[in-house]
Amino acid sequence: MSAGTIVSVRTGRVRELPRPEWDHHKGRTWTSAYGKDEREGPVRVTTLGLEGDEQADTAVHGGPDMAVLAYPAAHYRLWRGLPGLESMGPGGFAENLTVETFDESGVCIGDVFEAGSVTMQITQPRGPCSNISRWWNQPGMVKLATEHARSGWYLRVLTEGTLERGDTLRLVERPMPRRSVARVFRLRHGLEQDADEVRALVNCAELSARWRRHFTEIAAKL
Repeated sequence: MSAGTIVSVRTGRVRELPRPEWDHHKGRTWTSAYGKDEREGPVRVTTLGLEGDEQADTAVHGGPDMAVLAYPAAHYRLWRGLPGLESMGPGGFAENLTVETFDESGVCIGDVFEAGSVTMQITQPRGPCSNISRWWNQPGMVKLATEHARSGWYLRVLTEGTLERGDTLRLVERPMPRRSVARVFRLRHGLEQDADEVRALVNCAELSARWRRHFTEIAAKL
C-alpha cells in the first residue's frame, strides 16, 4: 500500500468575519471557523475531530462522518497561479490535514489510513461551499473548485489517538478501488454519468449518510 506525508495540521475556532461587498446575504459579517492555525506537536483526534477545532454550522460540517478534512498540498501550486490567490497555501481550503502524495484521483471512498496512532476512513468528497469564496474574496472559487474537482475529502475516525505534522499517512485498506473521491464527486455534481453506480452509492455503507441522501435524490430522477 502507498504512503504520503502530513505537511500541515490545523484547527480553528468559530469567529465573525467581515462579509465581502459582492456577498448579498443578510448581515455585515459571516460566522465561520474557516481560518485554521498551524498546530505544533501531537494533536488529539477523536471521533468528532481534532481537539481544538470547531464548526460554525454543524448541519453541514463536522460530526462522525466529517470529523477530519484533508486537502492535497499539490493543489496549492495550481491555485497560486490565479490572480488574487498568490498567497494561498496549506489551510487555504480550511482543511485539518494538508497531505502530500495523495489527491482526489488517487484515493477512494472507504480507504483506511493510519497516521500517528490514529486510524481514519474516507467517507465523502468535500462539497465546495460559499465560505471558500468569502474567505478568499473570490466569487468564482466554488465554481472553479467544482469544475476541477479539487475538493479534498472528509474522514471518519476509526481509532482515536494523536498525530502531528510530518507523520507518515499510510494507506492500509482499499475496499473499493473503483470509487475514487474524484469520480464520486463528479457523479454527485453531474460532471460524469453512470446510473448504475449512482444507484449503488445509495447503499454504500462506507459513504457518509449525507452523501447517500444526495445520491438517493439523484437516483430518484434517473
